[in-house]
Amino acid sequence: MNRIKEVLEDKGIKQTWLAEKLGKSYNMVNGYVQNRQQPRLEILMEIANILDIDVKELIISNKPQNHE
Repeated sequence: MNRIKEVLEDKGIKQTWLAEKLGKSYNMVNGYVQNRQQPRLEILMEIANILDIDVKELIISNKPQNHE
């Protein structure tokens, strides 16, 4: 699961702004944000760069880890 939506909300950034910076349609970015569509790794890295965060922050799971 990606965390794009959480990061956008934390930074107060709108999906339309991100779509413009990425050169993608709003519908495409909305698909990423709503987890209906997963961005390719290159796009995920570009999103992280635009949002000025480490790409790992976009893909870290918030589920508890099972260590057996």
